[in-house]
Amino acid sequence: MWIIVVVGVVLVSVFSTRAEDYVWLSLLLALAILLSFVLQLAQPTTEGLVLRMTASIGGSVVLLAIATGLVVLLRL
Repeated sequence: MWIIVVVGVVLVSVFSTRAEDYVWLSLLLALAILLSFVLQLAQPTTEGLVLRMTASIGGSVVLLAIATGLVVLLRL
């Protein structure tokens, strides 16, 4: 899951313009949340669902926060 976020951040930082960075990073977070729901609900076990989703979404938020900071610093 987090690999998709990292790949998305690299693609956004390479192909988007300065004005579009935040829009694409926000869409990437939305995609990560939806993908997390799909992947976690597709598993046959329901035990620990909330913990797994919290870890997945929380990790995505942390990665995107770090990436946003790096994009801002690199685009100065």
